[in-house]
Amino acid sequence: MKFTQVDTTACFCRVDGGLKTVAGAKKFVPGAKLCIQPDIKPSVHPSRRKSARSNSSRSQSPLLPGLPDDLAIACLVRVPRLEHRKLRLVCKRWYRLLSGNYYYSLRKSLGLSEEWIYVIKRDKDGKISWDAFDPVYQLWQPLPPVPGEYSEAIGFGCAVLSGCHLYLFGGKDPSKGSMRRVIFYSARTNKWHRAPDMLRRRHFFGSCVINNCLYVAGGESEGSYRSLRSAEVYDPNKNRWTFIAEMTTAMVPFIGVVYNGKWFLKGLGSHRQVLSEVYSPEVDSWCPVYSGMTSGWRNPSVCLDGRLYAVDCRDGCKLRVYDEASDSWSKCFDSRSHLGSSQASEAAALVPLGRKLCVVRNNMSISTVDVMGSDGWEMISEKGQSKNFVLSLLSNITSWNRPKSYIVHCQVLQA
Repeated sequence: MKFTQVDTTACFCRVDGGLKTVAGAKKFVPGAKLCIQPDIKPSVHPSRRKSARSNSSRSQSPLLPGLPDDLAIACLVRVPRLEHRKLRLVCKRWYRLLSGNYYYSLRKSLGLSEEWIYVIKRDKDGKISWDAFDPVYQLWQPLPPVPGEYSEAIGFGCAVLSGCHLYLFGGKDPSKGSMRRVIFYSARTNKWHRAPDMLRRRHFFGSCVINNCLYVAGGESEGSYRSLRSAEVYDPNKNRWTFIAEMTTAMVPFIGVVYNGKWFLKGLGSHRQVLSEVYSPEVDSWCPVYSGMTSGWRNPSVCLDGRLYAVDCRDGCKLRVYDEASDSWSKCFDSRSHLGSSQASEAAALVPLGRKLCVVRNNMSISTVDVMGSDGWEMISEKGQSKNFVLSLLSNITSWNRPKSYIVHCQVLQA
């Protein structure tokens, strides 16, 4: 068999049938790598089927008039993510292209993927809603509603797998109690999907992602033994949950982070005492932790490029970093411009965005800090401060005796 070098962006092995219109395309797209593809002998395929396929290809209109499809795709992958929803409305072929993995895998391989910040919040009536923030154009984007089973749920988990799938799992429904349910949202299709249920019903538990596998542990469940020791893991490649080693003591975690490949959890035991444990996935074991890291550990926190960061004040305008050598936390990255100590300005999440950290507050304002360089602090969203005085006063009067809205989870998705 003879082999021909072709460009991976012109290799349509992974493209749906509607895009196989440029047989043997070998056009080069900058930044792409070469792959090896075997030449197919005509005798392998019956001539009747080949003729039908070629007739079908000829009957389809091109993605962009006047251009072969491989060059059209090379143009479309460079369209900003902000416009993708409009591109899907142009025609069926564009919809199929932008709804498949090929388009976004190509964007990722060419370094064109964009990260958006997804914020899940609970409003004053206890309802769950969410929005996405585009940090490039600094705009908030609407999203499809959260499925009904999570519209009023409490104590549920949230994590990202494969960079583009946001999972909601477990939690407690006001009418049905603890849940095993798992759903996920795809940033590529802008739709919600079902996933296999967890093995145990639980709420207010800990969760993390290690090597693109989702881990959950502890929490509470209805019954005589409310606090749980059990833990389980979901592997998206196998599409299956399996139990892992149990925690040494039952715990309701209130903070967790992955650091140096291990999962650290801190929470309340069955007698409301503060406990800390660490899980090592390589040996599938838990053990208690007594160190300066856990004693000075505050929420929210996140690990970026092997360093562990946490907020050091209520509004998140000052960060601290953990020094493993001295087993202590040190203060650093002070913006020197604080926003106050109200619940609205409270830092609800600390998430990595590229090489920077983002502080997301309950009023939906977002600040970035360049912990790797010298760019310092920057406010990229002031949504919570956009109300005028009258609207703010009316809002305070109507909600005087009701709890304020606040952020429940915050994640970053790539597409």
